[in-house]
Amino acid sequence: MIKDKFKIGVLGAGGWGTSLSLVLNNNGHDVTLWTHDKSLKTSITEKRENVDFLPGIKIDESINISNSTKELESCDWFVNAIPTQYISETLKNYDIPLRGKKVVNGSKGIEINTLNRISTIFQENGNIDSDDFAVLSGPSHAEEVSLKIPTTVVVASDNMVFAHDIQLAFSNDYFRVYSSEDVVGCELGGSLKNVIAIASGIIDGLGFGDNTKAALITRGLAEISRLGVAMGANPLTFSGLSGLGDLFVTCNSRHSRNRKVGELIGKGLSLEEIISTTKMVAEGVYTTKAAIKLGKRHNVEIPITEQVYGILFDNVKPIVAIKDLMTRQSKREWWW
Repeated sequence: MIKDKFKIGVLGAGGWGTSLSLVLNNNGHDVTLWTHDKSLKTSITEKRENVDFLPGIKIDESINISNSTKELESCDWFVNAIPTQYISETLKNYDIPLRGKKVVNGSKGIEINTLNRISTIFQENGNIDSDDFAVLSGPSHAEEVSLKIPTTVVVASDNMVFAHDIQLAFSNDYFRVYSSEDVVGCELGGSLKNVIAIASGIIDGLGFGDNTKAALITRGLAEISRLGVAMGANPLTFSGLSGLGDLFVTCNSRHSRNRKVGELIGKGLSLEEIISTTKMVAEGVYTTKAAIKLGKRHNVEIPITEQVYGILFDNVKPIVAIKDLMTRQSKREWWW
């Protein structure tokens, strides 16, 4: 039986880590929100607000804000919210006491240097067995979760007992958690949708309409599913919360950093100009590079991703990329 309350360490005090801390605190768990950034720790502790990443949301005094890994030693579980490209570095440089603990991952992305999914990062750098790892994914903007706006997500693990425990620990009247055994599919759905979201923003920036957006989401989902199935995912996963659900919200929401990056590109800004003006990480920029490599590795066609790559890194004009997509050789809609 799951015990009623846990001591939980949330790694990473960005918007999502802060928001998940609020959910767990609301459910009565003993939460420590950890950041390596001493100035951020001081700011949150003094103001009881994460001004940089989740402004306007009160952080209860009962949530411990820390930059000391010593304070994490008594935690039962860890919730990871460190941006994907910094997880390996953090685990190597900070003595986070992961041995014998369970990890719930809330970050999304693919490590650009290794093409590792986050489950593999924790296996290789944290010695976390697959039975002690789960991924929490789905349409869940931190800004809305922190306001207790009804949200549904999915937790996937090889260990369904652990997945059930996570459901009980996180779920309440505004945050509902479903369960799945498809770790690969949930990780890839949550990662690859950010590439399509950049394309969605480009469409918005160019002033195109609903027809274009609907086509992009539908064919983007087909592209994600194709690559995901080639990598061992269950195709049904991509019609669920970590697939279609997350794709829809990320392509349409004003909160989506990836969509916003695309919108600014559609309006004529360069990627370098955009990156220099924000503290937030648009994970889709990294994922675009990783997805191109994965597509080649698994011999999978990913034409939308290829065009997003060209726009981001090869100075391809968005209008040219869209014309290339629209005039490709005719295809069957389904490939299985």
